[in-house]
Amino acid sequence: MKDTFKNDIDKGLSAPEKTLPSKYFYDKIGDALFIKIMNLPEYYLTKAEFDIFKNQTQHIIKGLKISPDRYFELIELGAGDGTKTKELLKVLSNNNYLFKYIPIDISSNALEQLESRFTEELPAVKIAPKQGDYFHVLDSLKASKHPKVVLFLGSNIGNLTDTEAESFITNLSAVLNTNDKVLLGVDLIKPEHIVLPAYNDKAGITKDFNFNLLNRINSELDANFNLDHFYHAPEYSETTGVAQSFIVSKRDQEVRIEALNKTFSFRNGEKIHTETSRKYNDDVLRSILKNSKLTIASKLLDSKEYFADYILVKS
Repeated sequence: MKDTFKNDIDKGLSAPEKTLPSKYFYDKIGDALFIKIMNLPEYYLTKAEFDIFKNQTQHIIKGLKISPDRYFELIELGAGDGTKTKELLKVLSNNNYLFKYIPIDISSNALEQLESRFTEELPAVKIAPKQGDYFHVLDSLKASKHPKVVLFLGSNIGNLTDTEAESFITNLSAVLNTNDKVLLGVDLIKPEHIVLPAYNDKAGITKDFNFNLLNRINSELDANFNLDHFYHAPEYSETTGVAQSFIVSKRDQEVRIEALNKTFSFRNGEKIHTETSRKYNDDVLRSILKNSKLTIASKLLDSKEYFADYILVKS
């Protein structure tokens, strides 16, 4: 894992337009910060999708066309703390559905906490966590021929470029069997005054979340990033529907990363891209699905129509 982290950081900071992978936000500190973000007044995404899972659980089950007497695997990509999913699991468990819950996450800390909490709160649910980058776990899905429902929630797909999202969905489609389902949660395109504060909260928690990545590089790769010499700068375009986060250098400076035996130069005002959060509508999603065998079966909206959970079916 450390070698992969080291190589990804080297590749990103060596690029003409510097980047750092958002997946490395998540360690023990990052997980705790993201939980704080989800509870911020500005961060509507989690609340909106929770609204769907809390108040439309039966609609989700009906849309997925799962029955109590047929065993299936409920696979969640990027499970996080599982708060929303628990609403679905409770109903499935209380109604004696036959299933196994397989949460997948890059953060072993998040999975350990999820398994501990769910084992206590939902003892009847069979849980089989898998730690890793879900891009690499997809192949392991092929081995099982049981019916599958794949949850990809929280607008995680929005962290990918359209090209990456299309590739991911096409690869996901390829490892699923006919009539398998995907429940895909996406943030919808909205005005800037709603979206931008979600990535630039007044308390500065999102800034700390981004800067935690620099702290990780300092501690794990023996670097000397001075966080006071950078600032957090999110952007959003209503036209493109794309939000992006950047860490920006306040001055000309050099940063040494001993684990790489390299020094990186930063110009005053130079950006490090840390995250993309693409917003969706029906047309964008259809474009992403075009080379897959997944089709839109239904769509559930929260009460404010900020967020959508699409049910996709493999044909």
